[in-house]
Amino acid sequence: MEFPDTRIHRPLKLPAMALNPATVARLVQLAQATAAAPRGHKQALYAAACAELGVSLPTVHRYLEQVTVKPTRKQRCDAGAVELCRDDARAISALLMTSARKTGKRLMSIGQAVDMLLANGEINPFVLDADSGELTRLSDSAIARALRSYGMHPDQLNRPTPAVELKSLHPNHVWQIDASICVLYYLTPTSAKEAGLQVMARDQFYKNKPANLKRIEADRVWSYEVTDHNSGAIFVHYVMGAESGTNLAESFIAAIQKRPSDPMHGVPFILMMDMGSANTSGLFGNLARRLQVQLIAHAPGNARATGQVEKARDIIERSFESSLRLQPVRDLADLNACAQRWACWYNGNKVHTRHGKTRFEQWLTIAPEQLRIAPPAPVCFELLSEKVETRKVNDNLTVSFKSGTYCVKSVPGVMVGEKLQITVNPHVANAAQVLLKDADGHELLHSIPLLAKDDAGFLERANVIGEDFARPADTLLDVNRKEVVRFAYDAATDEEAEAKRRAGAIPLGSRIDPYKVIEQAPERSFMPRRGNDLVPAVTTSSTPKAVRQLSQFEAAQALAKLGLPLNGELITTLKSLYADGVPEDELPALFDRLTVRKGLRVVNGGAL
Repeated sequence: MEFPDTRIHRPLKLPAMALNPATVARLVQLAQATAAAPRGHKQALYAAACAELGVSLPTVHRYLEQVTVKPTRKQRCDAGAVELCRDDARAISALLMTSARKTGKRLMSIGQAVDMLLANGEINPFVLDADSGELTRLSDSAIARALRSYGMHPDQLNRPTPAVELKSLHPNHVWQIDASICVLYYLTPTSAKEAGLQVMARDQFYKNKPANLKRIEADRVWSYEVTDHNSGAIFVHYVMGAESGTNLAESFIAAIQKRPSDPMHGVPFILMMDMGSANTSGLFGNLARRLQVQLIAHAPGNARATGQVEKARDIIERSFESSLRLQPVRDLADLNACAQRWACWYNGNKVHTRHGKTRFEQWLTIAPEQLRIAPPAPVCFELLSEKVETRKVNDNLTVSFKSGTYCVKSVPGVMVGEKLQITVNPHVANAAQVLLKDADGHELLHSIPLLAKDDAGFLERANVIGEDFARPADTLLDVNRKEVVRFAYDAATDEEAEAKRRAGAIPLGSRIDPYKVIEQAPERSFMPRRGNDLVPAVTTSSTPKAVRQLSQFEAAQALAKLGLPLNGELITTLKSLYADGVPEDELPALFDRLTVRKGLRVVNGGAL
């Protein structure tokens, strides 16, 4: 039996054929013929079509795919089914995730993880073959499909978490600030050749030459980028050294000041930043508290919260810092001047895709009540070290602060004798601020006025004697005190409570029995303790007490108490009888002796 020659003779160097209507019709006819041809007769049809069209067999098949519609492939009955249980998938996923680096690179393959867990008896990755009845280990690809079906594949778990879109209400409602190291440039005044802004050459400054990096560490330039969240306006300020609270405060103070040809200024209501120690330091926190700025630090690793300022860093690098190679700057002041010039141009001319206007056009929609003018820069720098001082509220609802007297009547919940935290008020002249906290623990600042005094040193608001005796309004303590008294005497008014108190009424309506707690106490029995009889000690000897020697005057005083007159004659007699002092125990005998002698003189009328 002879078989036809089905070899394909490809034409040599013929130009590529385009699909025209005639070619499409011929291809459709070929598709129909091959579909109806019996097994083993399709090759002759393909060969004839190749010879007629002048193309190769692969080209014919490629053309047929374009002009024919293939039936949908039937899906397997076990499509989507997985044989690995969820507990085993969780164990494999946990091992793969813990072996990954922080960059997301996995160091362990699925097969290696399965082998390790299987050797330790942690998983059972086997499936029973229904035909042979044997247990077969799942392939790595089947395990990978199971991990994906459970949503536990490392590629899935490393995807970012869902984010929410944040918005600000108006310009200066929310600002974002971030610090960045300028890796391309540094300033050094070591020599005239290297003075100014220099390029950090890669062959001199990289990880294998840490000494070079250490040498210029203090001279590296850092930038602080500030963006207004509502308008997207950008402000950049360059500093020397490193990321610190001082540099952060300097950049923020520069951003809130009014600048020529730059409309963006004022104190924002909220400032968002990262959790760096410099940003959350007490120094900058003190400044923000004085300026009534709420600080919001996003969680570590959540840079998307301040994505706007991160994008601003990319814009600055591409649009501004890239041009510094063409025209180097002399010093830091020159660099900041150029940066300010660029920022004014960029904010005023580049249209923002979100609001469809330039950044300055959107910022200028700010309302007067939304623009809080910043104090002068020297005042802001003083606020950095200004401490909060504790003051006690006087009975006239005032506090003393910095040699002045301030009224605290308007402070919510003020009480006489309580202590308040007082600080300066940078926004209002002749005023201070009280630091309070709301229910959520957020700090609030309440302004209190300075009270003026007259030439005599009295408060001008003080009542004049004989003219005004009006009492101040009741404070919280006064209200509570009156309420407690009314409750104690079961009175509806303050007058009724006072009348009952004066009448000697028993408080709380005689309902309180002070001894009831004793009556309700359980009885307690105490076990007696055995003791020993006390036998008085017998004194066998005693030490004679020393006799006190009295002076002649002390003896005369003692004799005077017994009845003798106290005069110079008595003292002279005592000196003659007792030149060294009179023993205290001889006073009774001496009194009798002198009394007898005196009596004899009286009876005889002469001397003895």
